[in-house]
Amino acid sequence: MAQAVLDVLSKTIPDALVELGSYLGDEIALVRRDRVHDVLAVLRDHDETKMDMLVDLTVVDYLGQSPRFEVVYHLRSTAFGHRVRVKAGVPEDDPVIASATDLWKAANWAEREAWDLYGVRFEGHPDLRRILMYAAFEGHPLRKDYPQNARQPLVRRPDAPATDALTTTLRMHSHDRRVE
Repeated sequence: MAQAVLDVLSKTIPDALVELGSYLGDEIALVRRDRVHDVLAVLRDHDETKMDMLVDLTVVDYLGQSPRFEVVYHLRSTAFGHRVRVKAGVPEDDPVIASATDLWKAANWAEREAWDLYGVRFEGHPDLRRILMYAAFEGHPLRKDYPQNARQPLVRRPDAPATDALTTTLRMHSHDRRVE
């Protein structure tokens, strides 16, 4: 169990913690948004934790609640085998949180994806731009208030081949739209 990780946080950085807990064997630390970088740095660098792997980073949208968003970091120590989940609430009117790219290189693309799909901006990120959606895309499609039937600007690629009637003809007995 990674209760030792939560104990280290309680001793070293108690003012950054909102709540500590465990659910079905998973240790969870809910931390203040303005101190999330400090908490992550302690978890990575402390001799008793050594959380050297950022397994995942994501955002949860709690539409109608305050704070609306929650940034979730899944960390693992390869030295000790501990896992811990760090969560920080982010309000809808100021969806900004510190970047963890200086702590783990893996945070780079994960933060870009979180910004692209949810609109949470990571302050200090070296290259925060869309990673999945195209540049002209408007909005953030994984937000719960994103319109289901939203229309996006059509952007033609200059290198795309011209379309004709043959490219959309179905092959016989196939779901594939290519022509033989």
